[in-house]
Amino acid sequence: MSEWSSTMRNTSAQKLFISYLIPSVFGMMLMSVNILVDGIFVSHGVGPHALAAVNIAVPVYSMLLSISLWIGIGGATLYSIEAGKGEFRRAQGIFSQALAWAVLIIGCLILISVWFERQLAISFGANAEILPAVLDYLHVILVFGLIYVLENILSIFIRNDGNPRLAMAGLLVNAVLNIVFNYLFIFVWGWGIKGAAYATVLATFIGFFVLCLHFLRRQSQLRLVRFRLKPALLKEMLGIGLPSFIAEGSSVVMIVGFNIAFMHFAGNLGITAFAAVNYLHAVFLMLFIAIGSSIQPLVSYHYGARLLERTRLFLKYAVWTGIVLGLLIFLFCSFYGEWIAFLFGISSGAVLDFTIKGIGLFALGYVFLAYNMVCAEYYQSIKQIRLATAIILMRSIILFIPLLWMMPSLFGKTAIWLVYPVAECLTAVILFALRWKRHEAFATSRHVQQ
Repeated sequence: MSEWSSTMRNTSAQKLFISYLIPSVFGMMLMSVNILVDGIFVSHGVGPHALAAVNIAVPVYSMLLSISLWIGIGGATLYSIEAGKGEFRRAQGIFSQALAWAVLIIGCLILISVWFERQLAISFGANAEILPAVLDYLHVILVFGLIYVLENILSIFIRNDGNPRLAMAGLLVNAVLNIVFNYLFIFVWGWGIKGAAYATVLATFIGFFVLCLHFLRRQSQLRLVRFRLKPALLKEMLGIGLPSFIAEGSSVVMIVGFNIAFMHFAGNLGITAFAAVNYLHAVFLMLFIAIGSSIQPLVSYHYGARLLERTRLFLKYAVWTGIVLGLLIFLFCSFYGEWIAFLFGISSGAVLDFTIKGIGLFALGYVFLAYNMVCAEYYQSIKQIRLATAIILMRSIILFIPLLWMMPSLFGKTAIWLVYPVAECLTAVILFALRWKRHEAFATSRHVQQ
């Protein structure tokens, strides 16, 4: 048994959970800071048109991220399950193939995107005025797109190989250098929007090399081995990673849906208020993603090792951590809504009142979001993909979209703020009932066997 396997099996579940939770949360907070810093540097150093250009090009980055999550989470889950069984050679083959498939698939997508770069920018909403800036930024992001993908996938596998601190260190180096390079390239050397793109690329490149230090670690089981590409393995990885891909894609659907609803029922007042709330939501959402991500390596490994009681303990710890965090965020937003609105430059009038009201009502959803996202991650980690996918679809599409039209139609524009909490609450109630039913069926089955 390897040193890592011994640690995974013999460390108390609570201590192990905390050792993965803290780096995961800290790493996601760094990503939030990165997003914030990019916007500040571009808007102040280049101008509002440049910020608009970056926002238009962001879907390309989201596309690359979602596909890397799709392959990375799927492959890493299989890696941990096989490692839990003690099949380390097979686990290494999964890692090697995950990287190869990612390079092959995303490399082809990047080539096509570069070929149709102009059409892509226009389809994302670029007009004649900002099209040159969009193309400047987009070209750099696409040409060096593979480095984002490789860094993200390697970070996921490193967490699954028992080294969450190095995964966090890679994000830390990336975030700090991104700030330094943005300042140098934009303010000192005046490279404009291309400078922002190159700052992100260079910081990511160095962050990737920091992650590569994992291969020098004595207890590391992660290795590149000789392999033959197996489409069946890719299909299995994509199947397991599907909930992560849907979660990333559905967040875009939700934002677009909210924008349409606010414009229809509240006009510019609603759009302005939602912009502030959505920026805040992007930061808070990463905290809940971090809690779910922290248990994925633990649950997958122990599921493979058939230590099922410990997997349920990890689920319990993560759910309660998420619920407490959700309550704290709700209280913070309820009491400090006005301060938050001021932070985003909203200081007076009807927009301020509507934003303050929205911040408090919207934040109620975080109490239920914690339960839904952690459970989805848990079921994905033990290969119950249909249930994990159903949870994601219920909260973001199946319940959300009908409620987004019905609630403001019946109760007015303020009800739009409650669509998110109601969708999350209904999903949590359905999920809780389903889990209770499963628990009762399992208990009855054991009783009959006895």
